[in-house]
Amino acid sequence: MHTRRDFLAQTALATATAAQTPSAAAPWYNRPMRWAQLTLVEDDPGNYDPNFWLDYFRRTHSDAACLSAGGCVAYYPTKVPLHYRSKFLDDRDSFGELVAGCRKLGMNVVARTDPHAAHQDVYDAHPDWIAVEANGKPRRHWADPTLWVTCGLGPYNFEFMTEVTREIMTLYRVDGIFSNRWDGSGMCYCRHCQQNFRAFSGLELPRTEDPRHEARRQYIVWRQKRLFDLWHLWDGEIKKINPNAAFIANAGGGALSDLDMKTIGELAPTLFADRQARRGLMPPWTNGKNGKEYGATLGNKAIAGIFSMGVEEQYRWKDSVQGAGEIRLWVADGIAHNLRPWFTKFNGKVIDHRWIKVVEDIYTWHHRNERYLRNEHSLARVALVYSQQTASFYGGERARAKVEDHALGYYQALVEARVPFDMVHDHLLEPARLSPYRTLILPNIAALSDAQCRQLTQFVEAGGNLIATHETSLYDEWGRPRRDFGLANLFGARYEGRVEQRVQNSYLNVDKDPRSGRFHPLVRGLEDATRIVNGAGWVHVAPTTPLDAVPLTLVPSYPDLPMEQVFPRVPRTTTPGVYMRQVGRGRVVYFPFDLDRTFWEVLAPDHGLLLRNALAWAHNEPQPLIVEGKGVLDVSLWQQKDSLAAHLVNLTNPMMMKGPVREIIPSPPQTARIRLPEGRRARRVQFLVSGKPARHRIANGVITVEVPPLGVHEVIAVDLA
Repeated sequence: MHTRRDFLAQTALATATAAQTPSAAAPWYNRPMRWAQLTLVEDDPGNYDPNFWLDYFRRTHSDAACLSAGGCVAYYPTKVPLHYRSKFLDDRDSFGELVAGCRKLGMNVVARTDPHAAHQDVYDAHPDWIAVEANGKPRRHWADPTLWVTCGLGPYNFEFMTEVTREIMTLYRVDGIFSNRWDGSGMCYCRHCQQNFRAFSGLELPRTEDPRHEARRQYIVWRQKRLFDLWHLWDGEIKKINPNAAFIANAGGGALSDLDMKTIGELAPTLFADRQARRGLMPPWTNGKNGKEYGATLGNKAIAGIFSMGVEEQYRWKDSVQGAGEIRLWVADGIAHNLRPWFTKFNGKVIDHRWIKVVEDIYTWHHRNERYLRNEHSLARVALVYSQQTASFYGGERARAKVEDHALGYYQALVEARVPFDMVHDHLLEPARLSPYRTLILPNIAALSDAQCRQLTQFVEAGGNLIATHETSLYDEWGRPRRDFGLANLFGARYEGRVEQRVQNSYLNVDKDPRSGRFHPLVRGLEDATRIVNGAGWVHVAPTTPLDAVPLTLVPSYPDLPMEQVFPRVPRTTTPGVYMRQVGRGRVVYFPFDLDRTFWEVLAPDHGLLLRNALAWAHNEPQPLIVEGKGVLDVSLWQQKDSLAAHLVNLTNPMMMKGPVREIIPSPPQTARIRLPEGRRARRVQFLVSGKPARHRIANGVITVEVPPLGVHEVIAVDLA
């Protein structure tokens, strides 16, 4: 049996070994600020104009490109057996032509491969390279039944695609290989997966996604190890040919990502965040969230944010394009949170031209203001923790509802509160990593190891503040239930052995402090409410120490039908709805119910106010950036070498929660206050989007700026003396 600790130790050793090679510090990765990606379709060779694209790269000041090379379809004269060449290629080298053109423009070039699908001749020669369903049938491609889906964990990738990678690197010596859909397409039961998993764990491949089953837990660990082995293999082969190049996986993200982001952060010299556009119910700030999640483990490494011209809905309208306002809003929020823009266009033949000027305008502005966008570090003092182990081993197949929805709820509340904040990975809780932050927020981070609980306790004892919700620390790192919270001593509460998964028609009384006769700051703005709605899930706990204040108390569920019976049977209890206490020099707030998740589902203003007030009470210091005014703004504050940049992204739009936007609606005027770093003074203050000087005044180390109405985005740039 293998443990998660074994896996992390092995991958850390492999990563450290790779980092010792002279090529690990290749300098080019941080240079590109604007990326272009052209994903060719098979009939592009001979039917599209490569000079149009090269001229467009020039006009947009793109300084790096990702170009289709091989895998499912080769766009160069490959000699690797079974590597399918485009039927339209003839004697051309479409990939080579584009590479040469980009190099004349001084651009870095990364080759794109896609190994997830194969043609019939591959199946005929190597049926064992094809993914297999649980019923034993080889997997046809879901969108094109003439193709077969490959196994990402077997010889197709480890042998065949390794040879393709060597050939591309040998012929073109590109700066890297970026692989799309390289990690498989769902569970595979081929003979290689069965044999390799049995050798690793002694178990048969799981037939369930429930992480309570040992085979499922072991599969999660084995799959990650297998993919990181593949990553190391390809990266090593690339570096043998070009020491300054690297394998750059299409991988990573937040709590729901399959591969451990801490390991990715150590291994990847740069990374590309592939969240191309909104779909379904998704706010524009999701792109910025992506940047924060990647930045939590990559630190100062460059992160490009991939955005698509196309419509990213389930119906896959790949040759259509989004409206200008939607593209501008999505990209602006990514830039505000340290993503370097990367446009991707499918199909070299331009069908709908409406996107061309939009991207050119964005890139021209970005190029003009590059010095204020080359960030060195965030000045946020608040961080939202995310946990892949909680998603994998506690959430399982319900991770989106049990884990991600909690994070989305608190994220939305912080955006509404206009608080600049970062995200922190739960495997990076060392004091050095947490030193920039005064307050950590744990939105139902249910699965925490004893070591992680000790790190969080030390953070509070050293003067940090903590806010936690629902089942945080009630499970160990494998998702196995504890008898009590791992953070019980911080919460001042003990678990009483029961969690109500669905609480119907329950409320919280808003109470004054009986000693002072005043309301606690937690319920500021709710003084006239008497009671507010409860959440939908409740953890039964009891206090272990006297509470300084109990501003919320439980009103238990009572019938909601028939209407004549809708009255509380127990109108008042002493059961706290929140635990708030001073612990050493730090403050701790624990909500025993799913306040954040319910806020995301219902968006009740009272819940948003509680989340906001909890942060204000716990944090207990002014934010480094305060923006006041009407509307919804996503804000951030970054420091560059000799400047600061405060980003204001205007989300005030009826289509904020469900895109695409129809029109950009300017926000009302705002007042921004920026706290200068210790020992620095401002030399110049300007607006980067409007291009106008900023009316401002400076007092006691704080710059106050009057911000006129803004459309999508404004940046307040402060040159430091």
